[in-house]
Amino acid sequence: MAVGTKDLASEQLRGLDDGRLADELKKAKEELFNLRFQSATGQLDNHGRLRAVKKDIARIYTEMRERELGIGSPPAAPKAVPAEASDKKAEKAAKKAEKKSAKTAVAADEEAQA
Repeated sequence: MAVGTKDLASEQLRGLDDGRLADELKKAKEELFNLRFQSATGQLDNHGRLRAVKKDIARIYTEMRERELGIGSPPAAPKAVPAEASDKKAEKAAKKAEKKSAKTAVAADEEAQA
C-alpha cells in the first residue's frame, strides 16, 4: 500500500471534482505547515507523517496536472444528450428497421411464389 492517508489514495482523488481537489490540496499544505512547525519546535511525535503528507500533496498535484493535459479526466457527470444527437439516432434506428422490414417482405414474397 502506498504511503499516505487512506482517504487520499489515487483512486479517490480521481473521483473528486476540481474544486474539491483544490480544497484537499489546501488542507494538506496546512497540515504540512503545522507538521514542520512541530518538527522545528521539537514537538513532532511521528516523523513519518511529514513524508506521507508530502506524498499526498504530490498525488494531488499529479492528478491536477493529468486533468490539465487531458490524460486524466474529472469525474464523469451525467451527460445530457443534445436533441440533435437523439434525433439522428432515432433516424438511424428507423432506417435500420425499414431495411429489415423490407428484407423480410422480400423473403415472404419469395416464399409465397415458391
